[in-house]
Amino acid sequence: MRYWWVNQNQTFRHEVPGGFLWSPKRRADGRTHASYETMREVAPGDVVLSFAERCIKAFGIARSYAYEAPKPEEFGSAGRNWDLIGWRVDVAFQEIPTRFRPSEWMARLTPLLPPRHSPLRRNGHGVQNIYLAELPAPLALELGGLIGHGLDALMRFEAPAARILSDSAAPAPELVLWEEHLRRRVELDEALSATEKEAIVLARRGQGLFKQRVQQVESCCRVTRVDRAEHLRASHCKPWRDATNAERLCGENGLLLTPTIDHLFDRGFISFRDDGRLLVSPVADRPSLLRMGVAVDRDVDVGSFTRGQQRFLEFHRDQVFLASRRGHSR
Repeated sequence: MRYWWVNQNQTFRHEVPGGFLWSPKRRADGRTHASYETMREVAPGDVVLSFAERCIKAFGIARSYAYEAPKPEEFGSAGRNWDLIGWRVDVAFQEIPTRFRPSEWMARLTPLLPPRHSPLRRNGHGVQNIYLAELPAPLALELGGLIGHGLDALMRFEAPAARILSDSAAPAPELVLWEEHLRRRVELDEALSATEKEAIVLARRGQGLFKQRVQQVESCCRVTRVDRAEHLRASHCKPWRDATNAERLCGENGLLLTPTIDHLFDRGFISFRDDGRLLVSPVADRPSLLRMGVAVDRDVDVGSFTRGQQRFLEFHRDQVFLASRRGHSR
């Protein structure tokens, strides 16, 4: 279990009742932001403290890993922003009956503040340019004891947090809606022939022309070495939802993977470096990956990639892999 602090002055009324966190992937100037990157490190079962109006007003349990999602419709009157894609984490929130003001307890909290990326100032006010930050365990446990209302027991593993966790393997509703929106856009595109539309839609599930083209580049699963086509899926490196129509059908934008490895790759639990080294997300459950046939106790070299594959894998590492950029290398 890890502990997170989210500053929600502008979004509390949407995110807490809606049961989610959402952040852009980058700042307005296009640069990465540390507190947006931390979204990729949240895991089901983690505790989230919600801070707004200089109070901790709610706490919650993360119900999913981070996943790509359009800007929520709750954030604006025009509905979902299908073109502004960020990170979303589903959270089961519970509002606190009595608001807790950290400013009244700073004598006890200040010595426990992290030296870097602290979301709380020494005067008890939130740091405006930090959306999400990890709390050191001593600080989180001290806050839990001060706040009470069951939070202290939850943080000490005495409360049954698992009972409110969802199946993290299930497709997120927001992700399904987004992909359905994109599918309809393809089907309504008058510039495409019926054959092209069919090929692009089939590519969404790793079938048809896309799989044929991937088979011209790949011969087996990179991780398990299974080479029977009927046991392999063509998995996009740059996801179908993020790709252009040409990229959706490009053979170098794919790998042949067994269904289990495809799931891990699609959800960002694993990725690959350009030199062929397997990357494992820090939020992935190591024992589960071992049972799935992924060696996590040693370096794994899956072989070289073409230049085209390297370009698409770079996108996967930067935009899908569940590790902040400071946590993995190319």
